[in-house]
Amino acid sequence: MEPRGIRNNNPLNIRKSADKWQGQINPSGNGNVNGNGNNSSPKGEGRGEAEFVQFYTMEYGWRAAFVILCKTYYGKYKLRTIRDIVSRWAPAKENNTPAYIRHVSDYTGIGPDRDLGDPQTHPTNWLLIGYAMAVMENGKTLPPIPMIKGFSLATGQ
Repeated sequence: MEPRGIRNNNPLNIRKSADKWQGQINPSGNGNVNGNGNNSSPKGEGRGEAEFVQFYTMEYGWRAAFVILCKTYYGKYKLRTIRDIVSRWAPAKENNTPAYIRHVSDYTGIGPDRDLGDPQTHPTNWLLIGYAMAVMENGKTLPPIPMIKGFSLATGQ
């Protein structure tokens, strides 16, 4: 069976919240989040998966991930480094945060305390971070094209 993040088209395993995302599936089937007429959930929804957002396509899942990383974490919270980002994304009460930071830093070749730069002028850093986090979350690599499309949808680049 594929990892939850892949089954849900949610590569960073975004948890449900009050946020309503573009391309989000309404897993209850009671109405439709985005009005596109499809209320079904991806196959494979199991115990515990109900707390995670499901998307119609991987591009929408990546879009949401990069909205969080680039607009909320970088723009709103001023998180500038892998350590800052991962410490918020994967808090120690739920994760082995130091191992997560080490994985993302090693996978990208970017030091954990290096400023990543603005996503508009340093998009490669943000794409690398997102991809490394998805590998950590899913335990495997993913096709890069949906990620690039999702980044473009999130940032307008």
